[in-house]
Amino acid sequence: MLGARLYSMTNTPLSRSSSPAGDSGTAAPRVSIGLPVYNGDAFLADAIDTLLAQTYRDFELIISDNASTDGTEAICRERAARDPRIRYVRHATNQGAMRNFNVVVEMARGEYFKWAAHDDMHEPTHVQRCVEALDRHADVVLACTKLIDIDDDGRRKDVDVPHLRWDSSRPNVRFRALANPHHRCESVFGVMRTRMLRATPLLGDYAGCDRVLLAEISLAGKFYEVPEILFLHREHQKRSTKEYKSEQTRGAWFNPALAGRPDMPHVRMLRGYRDAIRRAHVPWWDKFVCTCMLIPWSIRNRPGLWKDVRYSLAYLLSTRHRPST
Repeated sequence: MLGARLYSMTNTPLSRSSSPAGDSGTAAPRVSIGLPVYNGDAFLADAIDTLLAQTYRDFELIISDNASTDGTEAICRERAARDPRIRYVRHATNQGAMRNFNVVVEMARGEYFKWAAHDDMHEPTHVQRCVEALDRHADVVLACTKLIDIDDDGRRKDVDVPHLRWDSSRPNVRFRALANPHHRCESVFGVMRTRMLRATPLLGDYAGCDRVLLAEISLAGKFYEVPEILFLHREHQKRSTKEYKSEQTRGAWFNPALAGRPDMPHVRMLRGYRDAIRRAHVPWWDKFVCTCMLIPWSIRNRPGLWKDVRYSLAYLLSTRHRPST
């Protein structure tokens, strides 16, 4: 597992609060918040401060710094020196977003887990409202809140988010809602049951892996949306989706080893959905219906599937004709 390899990839932990899971000498917090970051100093201070200002106090904030070369390290160390809830680790080299996101899950000690992005912000009651929903509803596995977009300067912009039937009692209905290519994936930044999340393969190293993960989580239980705008999602020019406009090349952001190589994201999404259905502990009928849904999914996504094939063929032809050295 990634967690077992963590300390061979990082520098010496900052303080006692940065020690591995279960070895801090203190009682485990109820909630673990994992914040992976790489060169995020433009928005990182605001992101951390809105988490530390949460009305719900029983949490740890795990910051995993992917060998940033800007002011990220200084911001993290300064905040960690002020608040013992922060566990800061710094990788010696850039491991890619996939490992950085997944390793904070492995480090988590809490009953509940939440990912946080270095550029987003949260209203003070965000975590509290989500924890209340999970405590109140045993069949809910992920709680999130309504959201609003903000720009580089924090100006708010209303968003039109369609209603999703992720609160249905039927697993196949929830799966269809989350396997929909048109929904926004910010619910991945909700609060989840840690044990449930660790039962999944976590995030993959391809564009769309968050959609696959959310669909698999939906097969484990219901989602609950707090009817308040408590999550501020930042849209800015340095987001990975802006820097890597092609889904066929975005894999390099998740895993640097994929730079310049085809990773066939749509094919891998289809395979990911299939494998999630196979792993799910749901009645056979739900598995059958979910599997049948992959046929219309493939038809709707045939342009992306075809682009995967073309990109891979072009890569193979270019390597075949590349002069040997």
